Parts: sequence; structure tokens; C-alpha cells
Amino acid sequence: MKRINLRDYYPVNISDFFVEVTEDVADQFKQFNRKDHADHERRRVHRAYYSLNADDGIEKDVILLVLSPEEIYERKMSNQELYAAINNLPEKQAKRLYAHFFLNMSITQIARTERVGKSRVAHSINQALKNIEKFLKSNL
Repeated sequence: MKRINLRDYYPVNISDFFVEVTEDVADQFKQFNRKDHADHERRRVHRAYYSLNADDGIEKDVILLVLSPEEIYERKMSNQELYAAINNLPEKQAKRLYAHFFLNMSITQIARTERVGKSRVAHSINQALKNIEKFLKSNL
């Protein structure tokens, strides 16, 4: 039998509280403390002072996504088709579409930048999407 102080394992205990436990239980407490300390050191060394449950996109970067060669090829081909469709658009439509979807600009921001009405920008983006759809349907 070993005598342990529960204050060492439960920080909510303010005063010392000694208990006699078996060797197995004492070893379990030691292993828990070592693992907890190792986790703390790993977070400190890697400066991981954030929650993986936060809504800032860290989860996407942490998760390792392994793709098969077929999936990689399919993604490459679909990206090439999409870029070909965008290159086939008139210049203004392509610029507005790029600004809206790739640069995450709102229609209002695009209209303000180009000094045109919001309805013209919205119509241009909708036409660009329709043209891309036609292009992809005709080339598939």
C-alpha cells in the first residue's frame, strides 16, 4: 500500500488529503500525471494554444486527407475544365466572377470598385455562370 496526496492529482482540493491506495492505483496516477505533463509540454513546444473545435478553419488544415491517384487525376481534370471555361468568358465577366468567387468580394464591393451599379455586376456574374455551364455541358 502506498500513501498519496489527492491534492497532487485533483487541483480543486485546497488542503492536503492523504489516502492509502494499492500499488496498481498509485502507478495509474503516475502514468496519468506523466501523460498529462507530456501533453502540456507538446502544446507548449508547438505553441498549440487553440482549440481544434474553434470555427476558424484549423480543422481543415489538421486533418490529413489522403487521396487516391484516381481522385487526384479527376480533380486535376475538373480544375482544367473549369479554368478553360473561365478563359472562354468575356473579360469583364471573368474578372467579376474571379473577384466574387476567388477573392470573396461581395457584389457591392465589386460594383464600388468598378464604379457601376450592383445590378450590372450581379447580372454579369449570373451570365458568366450560365456561360460556364453551357461550356462544360458542350465539352463533356
